[in-house]
Amino acid sequence: MTSSDDRSDHRRWVARALIGALLLVGAIFGIDAILTHGHTARGAHIAEFDLGDLTEDQARAKLTGLTVAAHSPVSVRTDSGSAQIDPAALGADFDVEATLARLMDQPRNPWDRFLGMIGLSRDVAPVVSLDDADFNAALDEHRESLEKAAVEGGVHFDGLQPVGDFPSKGLRIKREAAKQAIADNWLSGHPIDLEMEPFSPTVSAEMVQATLDGPAQNVTASAVPLAGRGARVIVSPREAGALVSFVPDGHGGLTPHVDPKKAREVLGDRAAKTESTPVDASFRLTGGAPVVVPSSDGAAVDWTRTAAEIEKLAVSADSRSGRVAYKITRPKVDTKRAKKLGVKEVVSEFTTGGFSGPSGENIRLVAEEVDGALVLPGQTFSLNGYTGPRGTAQGYVESGIIDHGRPSEAVGGGISQFATTLYNASYFAGLEDVAHTEHSYYISRYPEAREATVFEGAIDLQFKNNTPYGIVIDTSWTPSSITVRMWSTKTVEVQSVTGDRTDPTSPTTVEVPAGQSCVPSSGQPGFTASNTRIIRSLKTGQETYRHTRTVKYDPEPVVRCR
Repeated sequence: MTSSDDRSDHRRWVARALIGALLLVGAIFGIDAILTHGHTARGAHIAEFDLGDLTEDQARAKLTGLTVAAHSPVSVRTDSGSAQIDPAALGADFDVEATLARLMDQPRNPWDRFLGMIGLSRDVAPVVSLDDADFNAALDEHRESLEKAAVEGGVHFDGLQPVGDFPSKGLRIKREAAKQAIADNWLSGHPIDLEMEPFSPTVSAEMVQATLDGPAQNVTASAVPLAGRGARVIVSPREAGALVSFVPDGHGGLTPHVDPKKAREVLGDRAAKTESTPVDASFRLTGGAPVVVPSSDGAAVDWTRTAAEIEKLAVSADSRSGRVAYKITRPKVDTKRAKKLGVKEVVSEFTTGGFSGPSGENIRLVAEEVDGALVLPGQTFSLNGYTGPRGTAQGYVESGIIDHGRPSEAVGGGISQFATTLYNASYFAGLEDVAHTEHSYYISRYPEAREATVFEGAIDLQFKNNTPYGIVIDTSWTPSSITVRMWSTKTVEVQSVTGDRTDPTSPTTVEVPAGQSCVPSSGQPGFTASNTRIIRSLKTGQETYRHTRTVKYDPEPVVRCR
């Protein structure tokens, strides 16, 4: 017979054993917590990829590798069929960093930690987002293969004849469940089974027949004329049939519907003739003073509202005439703004001359293009950007250029003289020099270190309107000179100081095969020159800017045509 002391000793022994076991388990878990600190959870898996007990960098590298799998098509299956869908079409995005955070989260449940310690795996869901609109659109594209043919009631047209789409029951994909299934299993590379649900049409066969016998008869009965701006756009009966269908209204009925994109596709060419583009306010010089030429609004067809108008008129048996709907488009610079730009006086003017023949023709053309250009406050003017291509298609002809350091000829030659004139006008207006390039060797009719060349697609002249007023560029051409004036509000005085020539260099002699591309030259020495621009406030007389630009001119070679 066991005494009470023996039973007490036994209980104490059991208690000590349990405490010891708990302490041992606690120690094991504590050691494991220390060993796994900064590592992913033991046994962590994403699909068939083992991502357990890795450092943060190791896990990130493996996850980055998974993005390769993320670009592969997603294979989905239903009871009706299967499809391969591009992840981008689903709006799918794999978040590496958020997934890494999940992997680094050590399990708080001791049992889960124990299973990881003995090598059993634990699935971790990747962090995947799916764009709702893209996801639904992608599944809609594969309805024929993934869903059992379920037909919602409706009416469409075959030419002039209305055709009934009589309803039938079917099965469709459960969209929310499908999103979750794809998010969880996308990266596995295995086919994903999508759950289906019954689908019952909302429109009855009786409603389809009533629509066929009633409003559908009116759609192609006669044309639908739409009054536009300056012209009519007539929707023919056949075009009405191509545009109008009857779709569920959500309450068991059918309503006429016109897709705005389809309306634009069918009627766009004719409707475009009724549209207009907005015209900015401009400036005309009359009697030596700038006068604002008023702006005008534009009008573009509003295809959403125009489609709604066609929907309404097409089912009418009586009044079938309507109007094209427009969106008014506003100019960037309207009349009111132009009048506040302070364009009132000549703030700078510069003239160059000494050209003739083809060069003069090219200068005339580019001057005509730039004449009247408006440069708004804070805006940068680009000569190449403003004129666009300057080739034979635009009327430009061959004339003299500098090609690889020697005289030659090319289409558009001479435009650099206009660039120099324009550059100097901007210089004396105190505008910010954004980009300009001097000629490779000095041309005597230009100011030293204060001139510019341009070449389409490679060398540009750009300056910024750094004033609070608008700048209007005014050009005047004669057969022997070009003048550029800047109209605005004068705020500064500009002084130009040209330094002495230094570092002279002698020309070399080159021989070029005789022909159209050879332009003989007697050559001239090269040298280094500098120019300092000093800008002072007109109001205070204080100097606000000083900059010296140094230019090294190459010697012009002696060219002999052999």
